Amino acid sequence: MTTSSRARSFGAAAAAYAEHRPGYPAAAVDWALAPVAGGALRLLDLAAGTGKLTEALLPRGTVVAVEPDAAMRAELLARFPGTDAREGSAEAIPLPDGCVDAVLVGQAWHWFDADRAYAEVARVLRPGGVLAALWNGDDANVDWVRGFHEAGRWESHVVRAPEAEPPQLVHPAFVTDGFAQFPNLVPTTIEGLVATLRTHSWSLVSEPAEREEAFDRLRAYLENRPETASGEFELPLVTDVVRAVRRERVPYSRA
Repeated sequence: MTTSSRARSFGAAAAAYAEHRPGYPAAAVDWALAPVAGGALRLLDLAAGTGKLTEALLPRGTVVAVEPDAAMRAELLARFPGTDAREGSAEAIPLPDGCVDAVLVGQAWHWFDADRAYAEVARVLRPGGVLAALWNGDDANVDWVRGFHEAGRWESHVVRAPEAEPPQLVHPAFVTDGFAQFPNLVPTTIEGLVATLRTHSWSLVSEPAEREEAFDRLRAYLENRPETASGEFELPLVTDVVRAVRRERVPYSRA
């Protein structure tokens, strides 16, 4: 299964994605936007999906949501009617040059053709504008969280130890501007966690029998952990944010 095929797998689960995927902490979004804070912001949610990040951006400025998948865009508009949601991709952004103050990417930068995406983001950002990528991941410092990944034995992203730095946004058009991590506690249940995992790309492209075997192992593990056996519990996520600032003059091209 290719990376592009996995990236295109989410549309078939758009409604479940909208219902079960977590959002982003306000503190993480505020940190991402700190270099351009103040005044009326023009914001681009790139690869907006069903609007998980759009929701956090709407109170902070004028938002354009760009998403290539029609089913995901439909869910976004159902949740946030009137949003300026456009068909497009990171490699072909349907906006004019220098028109936004910040481009934010939730849970998607790793799916892009990075060179083409950097060039397009640099094109639509004003000088001094912000590019920020955010990811929610399970907190590997928590014993039972490590345990459920080991029990399920699926391919997944588990957050690194806090002392390890995430990959930065590095490109000649941008000045790398650091990273930060934020706690993101999500109330859920065993079946709620299974429903969330069903929206992950590994689950969407797995053989049905293999997927259900993994979820059976997960249920058996969680039913025997004191932290999760008695009903609702909090899933400890960590939101990673990496940030870069567009240079005043940049050597970009229309890739």
